[in-house]
Amino acid sequence: MNDLHISATDSTPAVHTDWAAGRLEMTGDSYPENSFELFQPVLEWLAAFLAESDRPLAVELQLLYLNTSSVRAMMDIFDALQDAHEAGRQVSVRWRYDRDNERVAELAGEFKEDYTFPFDIVPKH
Repeated sequence: MNDLHISATDSTPAVHTDWAAGRLEMTGDSYPENSFELFQPVLEWLAAFLAESDRPLAVELQLLYLNTSSVRAMMDIFDALQDAHEAGRQVSVRWRYDRDNERVAELAGEFKEDYTFPFDIVPKH
C-alpha cells in the first residue's frame, strides 16, 4: 500500500501516512466540500494497514475545526481503531490542540468517551 501525502488547503487537513512506522497524521482544518473524496483514501489506507499488518498504529491529530461530515469520517476512523483494539491490536490516538481553542479539546473529549483504546488529548505548548 502506498503512503498518503495530501497537502493541506484552506478547508482540508494535511494527511500523511507512514506504513513502515505505523503512523497516520492529520493536521489543519477539515470542512471539505466533499468529505468522501478526502477521507476515502484515508479509510482505505487504514483498513489495509489493519488487515495486512500486525504492528501498532499511532494516529496523530492536530485538527483545528471539523464540520459535520468530517466528524462522521473521524467516527469511521475511530470505529475501525476500536474494532482493531478489541481484536488485540495496539492502536492509539494523540490529539494535540491549541490552548486557545478549547472547543477542539471538548470535541476530542466527546470522541474519547466513546472508545476504549488509548486516546490522549494534549495541549500544544
